[in-house]
Amino acid sequence: MDRPIIIVTGANSGIGFGICHRLLVQLSSNHCEDARPKYPFHDFSSSAEFQVPCDGLTLILACRSRQRAEEAKSQLYQLLDKHISQLRKSPHYDGCADRFRQNLVIAVHLIDLASVRSVFDFADDVTQTYPYVSHLICNAGVICFMKIDWLLCLKQAAKDFMGAMTVPKFFTQSSGRVSADGLGWLWQCNVFGHYALFRALEPHLTKYKGSIGARVIWVSSHEATSEFYNPDDWQLINDNHSYQSSKYQVNLLALRLDREATKHSVPGIPVVRHFSVLPGIVATSIASAMLGPIMSVCMLITFYIVRLLGSPSHLRSVFEAAISTVHLALVPLVYLPAVQPVENPDTKTKASEPAQVGTLYVSQTDRWGTEYVGTMKFVESRAEDTHAKELLAHCDNLFETFCIAQGRKSASG
Repeated sequence: MDRPIIIVTGANSGIGFGICHRLLVQLSSNHCEDARPKYPFHDFSSSAEFQVPCDGLTLILACRSRQRAEEAKSQLYQLLDKHISQLRKSPHYDGCADRFRQNLVIAVHLIDLASVRSVFDFADDVTQTYPYVSHLICNAGVICFMKIDWLLCLKQAAKDFMGAMTVPKFFTQSSGRVSADGLGWLWQCNVFGHYALFRALEPHLTKYKGSIGARVIWVSSHEATSEFYNPDDWQLINDNHSYQSSKYQVNLLALRLDREATKHSVPGIPVVRHFSVLPGIVATSIASAMLGPIMSVCMLITFYIVRLLGSPSHLRSVFEAAISTVHLALVPLVYLPAVQPVENPDTKTKASEPAQVGTLYVSQTDRWGTEYVGTMKFVESRAEDTHAKELLAHCDNLFETFCIAQGRKSASG
């Protein structure tokens, strides 16, 4: 059996840590509920056999800080050991989790997505250490947060309280920051760093022959929007809503890359699939650090209220918020819906008129906190299709430029 080798960026805290924790719990189980096709959006016409859990895993924590990553690694081992000790108390326990634990490797590899050299060094380290990569989970992200515009906050809350708590428009962001590579700093951290990482690891992803199939999962956000996006400022240097625009770009890239991967696929030859997921809205240590202790408590109370009022987007923990990512990582591909893009749209259609071209997978919850995976239609206008093509061309050209500048003969180094 080809055991999965999974990379998670930003794994030491927040959603990234929740993804790692949930992966360990699910893969150590003999039932692996997150991998089961059980939601309405699944294609149950498939006759494929359901894939059973693996008997081991290599989990790579891709982080900037070794100290924080090592602390997260220790905590993950402790959480899994505690989970296994609970399983052993069952009279029906079959030892599956203990076998998984014996074959589990959690490794720390350093990466700074704001440095192309660091991304290349990380990719070289991984390709020289491991025979293949099965999953790349692009989770790490930053925001140029400055302050809360309280007047705008009150106006939005009065007009649409649920919307204000789901897609807030009152967080003020700074602009103008440039990385040491001369690129838009936030854009490089949230978009190009992950794109360069995927391209550098792409040959290693194609080496994975496991039945589950190699995948790249792009973690997006409910705040993703083209509302503020200026295609002439595609590095988002002067964008005062750079976080929202960067997540919009993440969705565009995931859709375009998956379209390219499947367009010329040949039966029997595996391809690297791409999916975009929304982890929902959850209180994290990052948000607490930005808001401070008093506002963090207010945030938790508010999230509890909107969940009781019927919001499906506000989850209780990062473990629950990780369900969409882990589901997409483990479910057999044949059960996922395929939405065919319109390759030759009607030229009479307005450029701003959207059409469904894909699916976003979303972590959701009921009023009582039970998490599940839902979907949202991924709609794209002809203008946004142009944005996607242009963005991918920019990323490709920039990636090749850095490869040449740093003496790399090919994407694989």
